[in-house]
Amino acid sequence: MDRPNSRLISSVLPVETLELIFDHLERTELIPVLGSNSLFNNVASRALYRSISETSSVQAVRLVKTLAYNDTYSQHVRSIDLDFANNLLTTNFLHLLHRALQRLESLTTLILDFSQTDNATDVAWIFEGCSFSLTTFTSSMRCDRSLARFLAGQPRITELCLRGFNKEYDFELEPKALPKLEHFRTVLSYPNIIGEVLRGRPVESVSMSLYPGDVSTSLDTLLLPSTAIKRLTVMSFESDPPVTLLPLIADRLPHLEAFHLVDTLLDLGSSLAQFKSLKYITFMAPARQFDATSSNEKIIAEAWSKACPTLQTIILPKGLVWFQKDKNWACLRDSEE
Repeated sequence: MDRPNSRLISSVLPVETLELIFDHLERTELIPVLGSNSLFNNVASRALYRSISETSSVQAVRLVKTLAYNDTYSQHVRSIDLDFANNLLTTNFLHLLHRALQRLESLTTLILDFSQTDNATDVAWIFEGCSFSLTTFTSSMRCDRSLARFLAGQPRITELCLRGFNKEYDFELEPKALPKLEHFRTVLSYPNIIGEVLRGRPVESVSMSLYPGDVSTSLDTLLLPSTAIKRLTVMSFESDPPVTLLPLIADRLPHLEAFHLVDTLLDLGSSLAQFKSLKYITFMAPARQFDATSSNEKIIAEAWSKACPTLQTIILPKGLVWFQKDKNWACLRDSEE
């Protein structure tokens, strides 16, 4: 049988079908396709540049340079993740990155990680003149007035993650900024930053860190959104133990539906009884702190369920998913046996 030529392939397979096929190829598999013919080059470029994630600094620099000077490729980019956490960026490169970002007119997801040194300077100017409209934004750049102005110009953002060092900088959002924000995550932000983001916005999901001395102030910010928070993830860094922490959360969010706790202690006890709508809970702990069999986890699940009858799913440090089955608590391992 003769091998079909590219003209025959293009007539048999619509461009949309080719694009679906190329979407299943790895990046290393797509690159050779670019040189096949003009049709394949055009379709493969869309798949190759639609979602970009570069953790190698060398590759990231090459990519930024390509996007800065090639309008054909830059128009395909919808999501980009660039990690410069281990590199000190020069002013010339930041200007190159600025030029590239100005060309990403269809961008909806942007993730930028900078080093702690770069975090200490104002780099938000790289967004000046950009016309993209984001729905997701994650960055470790410092929270200052420049970043606040940028966020005020992104009304479509629904998911925001800020993990830069922020304590010493002014960060004040306009009241009308981020009107559609639903999910907010932060690791290093301080209570005033968290409050500035949550205040008056329809945030339903929050992931936050708690540090000694700031626990109550940080938790108070959970009362600031315009809608009730339904999902909460807490990373506790040597702050209050769960038996103390849970009542503080329940007092503020009695109708919480999903709660994820990363901590070093396991004794939650009857503190769960204060939640009236909690359906899902995840409890994480270092392996050395938790050595339990499946039967012990079942006892824990039953005790928690008795304290909080609305619970439907429980995930404990061993990673097993516990759920109610025929009025008893079972895990996926049990159901598979």
